[in-house]
Amino acid sequence: MRNSLSILSAVAGLLIATAGGTADRLIGVQSARVMSQSMPWIAQETGIFRKYNLEFPLVYIGTSPLATAAMLGGDAQILIDGGVGLVRIVVGGNNDLVFIAGIKNHLTQSILAKPEIKRLEDLRGKKIGVTRIGATTHYFAVQAFKRRNMEAGRDYSMIQTGGAPEMLAALLSGAIDAGTMSAPWDARAISQGYNYVVYGPDLRIPQVAVSLITRRSFIAQNSPLIGRFMRAMAEAAKVLHTDKEVVIKVLSKYLRIEDRKVLDQAYHAEIKALEPRMELKVEAVQAILDDISPADPRAKKFKPQDFYDRRYLAELEKSGFFDKLWGGTTSR
Repeated sequence: MRNSLSILSAVAGLLIATAGGTADRLIGVQSARVMSQSMPWIAQETGIFRKYNLEFPLVYIGTSPLATAAMLGGDAQILIDGGVGLVRIVVGGNNDLVFIAGIKNHLTQSILAKPEIKRLEDLRGKKIGVTRIGATTHYFAVQAFKRRNMEAGRDYSMIQTGGAPEMLAALLSGAIDAGTMSAPWDARAISQGYNYVVYGPDLRIPQVAVSLITRRSFIAQNSPLIGRFMRAMAEAAKVLHTDKEVVIKVLSKYLRIEDRKVLDQAYHAEIKALEPRMELKVEAVQAILDDISPADPRAKKFKPQDFYDRRYLAELEKSGFFDKLWGGTTSR
């Protein structure tokens, strides 16, 4: 409870701090400080938010339940997160949260360990790091081990580290035997002598790994404001996919990583998995429904479209904004 209150107090502080400005404000929450959640950083550093007369203070809350609580409580208007929390909440009866865009539709986490650990089977009886139980790192690890008929508790232990930097620190200190990481933190571990036990991008496990989420109730009263935010994100996505040098500078600043080789490796590995036009894939949502339905049969009554308000992407297409932005093509 204390952590929850301190986080929400930080959000409130941002609201107060920006109250004197003239631009329209949206408060954002991100669940991980990784490349796939870097579009708001890009929009801030390149002046895109200023172009659309927007202020977008972004709060990092490294746990999906607390991030979701900030959204449901009205303390934030935009959430950058995976899709498991949203789907569970809607299936449970609260349909206010809704996807408005997709950034990554399959999991790209990887499991890394010391060189002597070659296979998942070598991790029997070992401690596996995930950011949080229920986070995408946890989901990926469970799915990867399941392919070797291995289960948490029986064959290995799950350890929550709290965030990506903390995951790396736990791995380096020996507090965990293997870590579940996304770019650029996996490349950082490689530079420290660790190796891939599972290279996640090769598995292409479908899931809403990163998305843009808001509240239906907020859309009802602020749809044009969300529309401007989505145009800003579309322009940031274009920069992300076409201007590597800008992205490297942004990542270096916000992640405090100066190793150019690490950043280059992270960029080339992750960019292939990101959606240039921010489309949310039906199969990524369905994968979450399929995963939770054994424990919650109510999930079987839902279709992926029930969780997705596509009006903003449709407007960007119909207005010609996307075609003008991309010159009629989408480059990766």
